[in-house]
Formats: sequence, structure tokens, C-alpha cells
Amino acid sequence: MARFDLTDAEWALIEPHVPVAATGPLPRRVREQFNGILWRFRTGSGWRDVPERYGPWSTVYSRFNAWAKAGAFQRLMDALIAEAASRGQIGLELVSVDSTIVRAHHESAGLAVAGETLDALEQALTEEKGAPLPTQQSVLRVMRRRP
Repeated sequence: MARFDLTDAEWALIEPHVPVAATGPLPRRVREQFNGILWRFRTGSGWRDVPERYGPWSTVYSRFNAWAKAGAFQRLMDALIAEAASRGQIGLELVSVDSTIVRAHHESAGLAVAGETLDALEQALTEEKGAPLPTQQSVLRVMRRRP
């Protein structure tokens, strides 16, 4: 068992909620594949970098893809939260909202504005705030294209 793989106690909580096929042979390595999925997301690596101890990367990815499409991870989270609540092991201190990573649209980086438009925006801001903006040289001004 690798360092961050699921312990037997953790797997005992998760296993009943992991979907397996109703017909055909049961997957032999579901626990290893689940650990492979966790490894991939914990490290941020690509699927092709999943260690071979978890099985072929394509199998681990296929298992993740099938489970994700079936909504298995959401059902698993709901079940684990309900289990923790029934044991009295859940509270608001576990809730975390992280806003350090907020992605803007790719077109919002380096907006180019015509000089007249920028002047109008600065004038509107000055009128709204009631105080003139400090005069400084613009860093980026787009010149009118000559015909």
C-alpha cells in the first residue's frame, strides 16, 4: 500500500457506494483503481502519469470517466457526509471557501481600449466619485488605425 492509499477502514466506508456492473465479472482491482483516481487528482498529474501499481492508466481513466458520468462521486460524497453527520462528526468548521483562485475570462487579460473610450471612462469615474483622478501617464493606449 502506498503512502496516501486508502486504509482498510476508509475503504470499508467507501466500498458500498462504489458502483460495479450488475452483470459480468466484478472488477478485480476496484480499490487500486479508486486509489489511482485519488492519486491523479491529489498530484495534479496527467492520466498517463498514474503509477502502474494502480493498473493501466487507460483503465483508471475509463473507470473515472464512467463513474463521473454516472454521478457516482456525488452520491459517494452525499453518503459520506450523511455518515459523518450520523456520527456527529460534521460541523461548520469543516466548511472552507477558497477564493484565492478566481479565473477571469481569457480575453480579460490585457484589455486594449481606445484612447477616447478610456478618457470617457476616467471622466465618468471622476464625476461619480466627485474627485479628480491623479494625473498619470497611461500605460496602454490603442491608437486609431489609419485607413
